[in-house]
Amino acid sequence: MSPRSILLFLALGVFWGIPYALIKISVGELDPLMLCFARTAIAAIVLIPIALVRKDRIDLRRQWKPLLAYTVAEIVVPWFFLNTAETKLPSSTPGLMLASIPLVSLAIGVLFGRRERLSPLNWVGILISTIGVVSIVGVNVAGSDPASVAAVGIVVLGYAVGPMVLSRWMPGASGVAVAAASMAVAAVVYGPLTFATGSWPDRWPSTPVILSVLILAIVCSAAAFILLVHLTSVMGPMRVTTVTYLNPVVAVLTGIVLLREQLTIGAVLGFVLVTAGAILFGRRAARVAPLTPVEAGTAR
Repeated sequence: MSPRSILLFLALGVFWGIPYALIKISVGELDPLMLCFARTAIAAIVLIPIALVRKDRIDLRRQWKPLLAYTVAEIVVPWFFLNTAETKLPSSTPGLMLASIPLVSLAIGVLFGRRERLSPLNWVGILISTIGVVSIVGVNVAGSDPASVAAVGIVVLGYAVGPMVLSRWMPGASGVAVAAASMAVAAVVYGPLTFATGSWPDRWPSTPVILSVLILAIVCSAAAFILLVHLTSVMGPMRVTTVTYLNPVVAVLTGIVLLREQLTIGAVLGFVLVTAGAILFGRRAARVAPLTPVEAGTAR
């Protein structure tokens, strides 16, 4: 990874580390479905003009199916389940579970025909980062609400599948165009469901909630998904999911600032372990076996 890519990777870790506290604030007044609609609609409004000015395009005649699959796997399903789970779970529980995405991505990669060859150093990095995440969040998942824990499990699966879809069926696609189109499609899905289920708020949200929604839409959605698509092309779909090792670190710091949570020794130790593990994991590039002719034909 180049220095620029490393900075973008760290930025994505921050952008996807702050949503936990913001979602917790938002679902205190907004229905989870309404939050999904507001977040994607605002993000689409921001991204579409940028894509038009940049003249970024997607060949919808050929790529509408993978775009739809990506949108469902990465946004439509995960965001609803994550918002719903955050109404009952401690904010640290999703962080702990989502840190398992790289390992789930490894398994799903086999189904997608990608044979990642990790060095012993890579595996040590994964182990150290996982221990660090557990140290940071310090959550006993088994003692949490079972249905909400299962919901976060669905989120993990979706987040692991999304980058695989991009890499396999939309390689080289413009990050801005993909992000704009996926947010627009998601908003079109969420909008009717929000009104049909009566999830629209009966009063104007408070200032903290409005600010939280705007940050979720503009920073954590619009900007973050542009970075995701770019980094997927640079790092590969499996490695880019290691950004979830950084998310709990940012989530803890955000909780301290916004929710006045206490900084624990486990959080400090976890930060060191997560950082060290991420460096070890990314130090040597994993070799990916080339696609067979059949797979290559399918990818086109």
